[in-house]
Amino acid sequence: MVEMRLAAVRVELPTNNPVVLLQEVEGARRTLPIFIGPPEATAIAYAHQQVPTARPMTHDLMRDLLAALGVVLERVVVTELRMSEDGRGGTYFAELHLRYGGQSHVVSSRPSDAIALAARTSSPIYAEEDLLDEAGLVMDADEEDEAAPEELVSEFRQFIEGVRPEDFDG
Repeated sequence: MVEMRLAAVRVELPTNNPVVLLQEVEGARRTLPIFIGPPEATAIAYAHQQVPTARPMTHDLMRDLLAALGVVLERVVVTELRMSEDGRGGTYFAELHLRYGGQSHVVSSRPSDAIALAARTSSPIYAEEDLLDEAGLVMDADEEDEAAPEELVSEFRQFIEGVRPEDFDG
C-alpha cells in the first residue's frame, strides 16, 4: 500500500466532470484521478476546504455515528479499478478499515464516500501499489498547483447550479 493525500477536487473542462486527485505522499508523487459525481465532489471539497454547512451532510452523520459507537476509521484503501467490458471506462473500489472493540473490520465502499469520510476524520488514505502502477499519473508541476479554496468552492457552486438531469444521460 502507498500512502496518498487528497490533493484536490476539480472540475475537468470542457466536460464539467468532477474529479478527485489523490497524490502519492512520497516517491514519484503519482496522482490517481478518480471521476466522481457532483454531490460526492461537493462533499469532499467542503471537507477538504473546511467549509461550514448549516446542517450536517451525510458524511458528517457517518463520522458522528462512528464516533458515538466508538468505531475508529483507521484508514481508507483504494483497492482496484475494474474496466468496463467496452473498455471505455472503469469503476474504482475502496475499503474502510475500521477498529471496534479491539477488532478490525473491513467494509467495501465507493472511493468518493471513503475519501469524504477520511477528510472528515483526518484518517489516512492509501492506494494499492498495483493500482497506482496501472492508473497513476505523474503530473507536471503546473498541474499540481492547487486552486485557492474559495475558487474550488465557487467552481462547484457554479457547476451544481447549472447541472441538469439530461447532462448525465449516457
